[in-house]
Amino acid sequence: MSPRRSGDGHLRMPDAEFEELLARAAEEGAKRALADVGLDGQEAAMDVRDLRALLASIRFVRRTAVQTTVHLITTGLILALLAGITLKLKVFGPGG
Repeated sequence: MSPRRSGDGHLRMPDAEFEELLARAAEEGAKRALADVGLDGQEAAMDVRDLRALLASIRFVRRTAVQTTVHLITTGLILALLAGITLKLKVFGPGG
């Protein structure tokens, strides 16, 4: 059966056939894209899980580094304030 043509020369096909054609094209394109980046073997699912775990670890390290930096800055400011108060009150004798 040859495809029907509309009045302006375009091909016409049933919606179900068109959707099946799109699904096959999408699947082949996805397979080709995964093969291009090396994720087409038996271990592809494990590789993706490993990559996700690696990204989660990087996010955790980044968050921990930011928290540590904030703690260090806060501690430094509190120590500087305490040192200033100590000097102002002359707790260690008349030297300042």
